[in-house]
Amino acid sequence: MKTYKTKLDGVLMIEIDIFEDERGSFYESYQIERYSSFGIEDSFEQDNISSSTKNVLRGLHYQKKNPQSQLLTIMRGSIFDVLVDLRRSSTTFKNKITMHLGDSYNFRQIYMPPGIAHGFCVLSDQVDLHYKVNKKYIPENEGGILWSDNDLDIKWPIKKPVISKKDQLYKQLKDLKEIDFPENL
Repeated sequence: MKTYKTKLDGVLMIEIDIFEDERGSFYESYQIERYSSFGIEDSFEQDNISSSTKNVLRGLHYQKKNPQSQLLTIMRGSIFDVLVDLRRSSTTFKNKITMHLGDSYNFRQIYMPPGIAHGFCVLSDQVDLHYKVNKKYIPENEGGILWSDNDLDIKWPIKKPVISKKDQLYKQLKDLKEIDFPENL
């Protein structure tokens, strides 16, 4: 298992060791001592599963109050993943990273500390994602950035994304007010 720092402060990419033979495969998606040695000290309290079909675009989501850390694992399929740093105290505030994750791109996890906006689009016929989060999701605390934000200039690799009405109504990053950012970060 290998970890890599990304361009965003505190965001890690983790390459998972997979054991395969003629029967199938096995991997550990989380083990507290090992992840602690990578600097991930979170007490995860909720697990979420997301399934989406090809060309679905979700995000860019975050929690304004009680922001969550997340450990994202691709269980099946592949995505184009986007992360934006919304932590006002961070040296990488308002920076973004993009990456391909999933089938054709090895088995990888992404660790996001609290205050990171996250979005993705589905490249495979279907994708199943597993999220470990350190705080309970509260719908009324959800915030978002418009997926097509001009200043972020994200080069989404799909032509006709399938997007929820809610995600289409988010503001651009430059239009967010102080109360729209994750609190205490």
